[in-house]
Amino acid sequence: MDLLDYPFMVRALIAAALVGITAPAIGTYLVQRRQALMGDGLGHVAMTGVALGFVLSTSPVWMATLVTVVGAVGMELIRSRGRTSGDVALAMLFYGGLAGGVMIINVGGGSTAMLLGSMFGSITTVAAEDVIAMAILAAFVLAVTIGLRRQLFAVCQDEEFARVTGLPVRALNLLIAVTAAVTVTVAMRIVGLLLVSAMLVIPVAAAQRLTRGFATTLGLAIAISLGISLTGTAATYYIDVPSGATIVLLAIGVFLVLSLLSAPLARRRAKAARAAEEVCTRDDVKV
Repeated sequence: MDLLDYPFMVRALIAAALVGITAPAIGTYLVQRRQALMGDGLGHVAMTGVALGFVLSTSPVWMATLVTVVGAVGMELIRSRGRTSGDVALAMLFYGGLAGGVMIINVGGGSTAMLLGSMFGSITTVAAEDVIAMAILAAFVLAVTIGLRRQLFAVCQDEEFARVTGLPVRALNLLIAVTAAVTVTVAMRIVGLLLVSAMLVIPVAAAQRLTRGFATTLGLAIAISLGISLTGTAATYYIDVPSGATIVLLAIGVFLVLSLLSAPLARRRAKAARAAEEVCTRDDVKV
């Protein structure tokens, strides 16, 4: 039978498409501001929300979103203060979230096995209500990352310049953190909370091997991520492998291939730059 004959696979493919689009949409900004591992920390925090969702018999997706957003705001406030103890505070937040999830699920009478699907991704855990929740959250992510792309780009590029131009820098920084938190919960069913950071970063890094401009990098990163997410999810059905691990390994493979292909392009660009510099030097000498 075709994989589309199974409702759970249709749900999984829709969820994978949402992940493929949203992860690099916010990941492009995180890479630009050198916060590539932010998704990893938020994934740890989200474990507490997932555990609360199971214990309270509510939607793990919505509960994880709530807890992760609170954690993201805390992370951004710590970062913005720039204290030397900030790294320690963030570490405690990250690992406290992971430990809190394990503790809550056990105290609530559950088992840590209930968390495995969220930790590493599992297409069989994607329910219809999860797809609806993910679609709503993905719409929010795209509205922010595309609708406010100029403002967010300015803040990520140079906070001081953005502040001088009158942009609400603190509010935009908080919005980036909240959007990243939402993206983490969108991706947890397919990629898993412990691997989600890879989808925020690797497609963007792969796109940067071939592009220079922000808009082209964003577009190519989304295309790469979407293709990888759908391919990895389909592979899970045909060869019975973990969805999260498959998607991440495919992403790494694409990055390596594009890195090899981009080497000649980089050499040509360097040669052209040297030639242009020599022309400018000759012109200066004549003058």
